[in-house]
Amino acid sequence: MNSSLNYEVVFREESEGGFTVIVPDLSGCVTFGETLEEAKEMAKEAIELYVESLQEYSEEIKEIQD
Repeated sequence: MNSSLNYEVVFREESEGGFTVIVPDLSGCVTFGETLEEAKEMAKEAIELYVESLQEYSEEIKEIQD
């Protein structure tokens, strides 16, 4: 995976506890963590897996410029 890819990540605190994580530029890339730290780690993993899947199926990888 190209480690220079950057994506905006949205953390939404849930009323029942934990954080839902949404990556707006990667359609359907959503995850969850019980704590903010866990949510951050889950977001990294979800993005990596999403991009790996795109590569596996020769799909275009949307790159975000800084």
